[in-house]
Amino acid sequence: MAKKDTYRVVTRGRDGSLMISDYPSIAPLMQSHQQIGIDDCSTDLALRGMPVFRGLIGPMPEGKNIVRYETPEVFEVLTKEWMNAKPRKRRRRTAAQIAEEAALALELESQMASS
Repeated sequence: MAKKDTYRVVTRGRDGSLMISDYPSIAPLMQSHQQIGIDDCSTDLALRGMPVFRGLIGPMPEGKNIVRYETPEVFEVLTKEWMNAKPRKRRRRTAAQIAEEAALALELESQMASS
């Protein structure tokens, strides 16, 4: 379990861009937001016991050492973008392609063995 040592708050700027603020401790968030509880059900065990703030969604894991909080507006927009993202189509190799690759590999092996 990695220690979370960066606290990130993601908000929306006046121009619609995402604004990211990173803090080395939870103290600035405790001063600017009202704590309404603690997280006790996260699947990331390092987040359990982290504060829950009024007006922010979180805590959420982001990478190994970042705790992320988002405003409800940012959370809603990013969730909708994530849901609407189309998964990449996986290209499957045909039996002929597999056989061709195997033949090339055998040919290379025989060339390497004869040199």
